[in-house]
Amino acid sequence: MVRVADLRDAGSGRRAIDGAVALGLLIRPRNGWVALPNADPMLVAAARVGVVITCVTQAARLGLWVPRSAQHHVAAPAHSGAVASNSGHVHWAKPIVPRRPGALVDPIQNVLALVASCQPREQAVAVWESAMRKRLIEVQEMAGYSLPARARDVLALARPFADAGTESIVCHRLRWLDVSVVPQVVIAGRPVDVLIGERLVLQIDGGHHVGAQRDADIEHDARLRLMGYHVMRMSYDQVMNHWEKAQELILRAIAQGLHLAPASRRA
Repeated sequence: MVRVADLRDAGSGRRAIDGAVALGLLIRPRNGWVALPNADPMLVAAARVGVVITCVTQAARLGLWVPRSAQHHVAAPAHSGAVASNSGHVHWAKPIVPRRPGALVDPIQNVLALVASCQPREQAVAVWESAMRKRLIEVQEMAGYSLPARARDVLALARPFADAGTESIVCHRLRWLDVSVVPQVVIAGRPVDVLIGERLVLQIDGGHHVGAQRDADIEHDARLRLMGYHVMRMSYDQVMNHWEKAQELILRAIAQGLHLAPASRRA
């Protein structure tokens, strides 16, 4: 995808561009734009409608953890009142980093600022932490921008330690406990998703926990039990859609002292 104006600035003449379109070497999704026939359909759609891909949609394109959503999130300038409603969720807020002319995707700083204002706080924290893990942002840099209040709140909470968004959310939801809740602690040669107290291990299974991965998980669980750990496994659905029941199970395990080492229980 490229603007015709940018191609002409690079030295391509209008006749050559029009000829490429006539031969089917390029397509013209919108006046002023051309693209290769196999261009990313999402970029083609953004150029056609006149929007920028942003928020959780662009976060997902960058490989960040995002909550599951069927709706696309795009941004448009404040004066773009003609943007169609079928474009998805349209963000009109002024970006914290100016968008260059012809941009079809937002920079990560704008993406995260919109995530903070758009998503529930715990899910926004999980997306920011995912960006931190991938080293797409630096805390010091983000603190230097003129962030909205909700984005500053998310920045203050985000920590780059959890390995997945669900782990970030679980740790956030259990912060009220008078018990340590730590993600990604290495035990028996592998990191566990969340260690609660000294001995309660919470493993959160995504869709990839099948086949060889599942076999390795079962073996690791057995090693943990032999070492005196209590292992609880939960699914993405339990964490995201049935948290009250999931939390009750965790609290009952803590009430039985399963988060304590044997010596601590006897004491």
